[in-house]
Amino acid sequence: MIGILGGMGTQAGLDFCSKLAKLNRGKADQKYPLFILYNKANIPDRKQNLKKYKKVLNSLAEGCRFLQRNKCKFISIPCNTAHYWFKDLRKIINIPILNMPEIVYFNARKNCKKDSKIGLLATDATIKTGIYSYYFKKRFELVSPTRNLQIKSVNKSIRLVKMGRTKEAEKAIKPAVNYLIKMNCKKIILGCTELPIAIFAYKSFKKAKLSKKFMDPNLLLAEASMKKYK
Repeated sequence: MIGILGGMGTQAGLDFCSKLAKLNRGKADQKYPLFILYNKANIPDRKQNLKKYKKVLNSLAEGCRFLQRNKCKFISIPCNTAHYWFKDLRKIINIPILNMPEIVYFNARKNCKKDSKIGLLATDATIKTGIYSYYFKKRFELVSPTRNLQIKSVNKSIRLVKMGRTKEAEKAIKPAVNYLIKMNCKKIILGCTELPIAIFAYKSFKKAKLSKKFMDPNLLLAEASMKKYK
């Protein structure tokens, strides 16, 4: 059984479950994966508590232990920033935890040439903690939007998704996406689990050529979860 530690935010956890379902579309009900989603929405805000490391770690560990007690074989965490606590979390939990940034990195290695520019759209906290640069700096040039675009485009879009205003979120993220395309990024990591909801909710980003530019960590995590489940 797959254990899913959600609540960071709630829509991102539901999006992950939806992607698990879509990966198994067309199968009999009994062929779908068994999973538990623990929507632990009371985990302290990751961005505001980077300095209160143990406070967040303890809350994440509490959620993982719940899934462990309920006989889950491994855990998926559909939240990018939460992986700042991954190494210590893995030490105190007795079942495997899938590593989202590492999964994204290996996907990029398979699909992009060495030294390619890879765009990163993410929260301030994800960028600050370096959870993606830790992997990508070994092989790629990681490019983020300007500070102005980070505030007015990326952060705004994430906030709008959390408010359920996905159409506005899609409009808000466009300037940051266009900037990374102009910077000749071969791929763009949607490094906040709210961003795929904004990107793929409406038609303008669904053109085949453009959609192939995006790397959706939630989808890649779902695919890795299914491989491990089988």
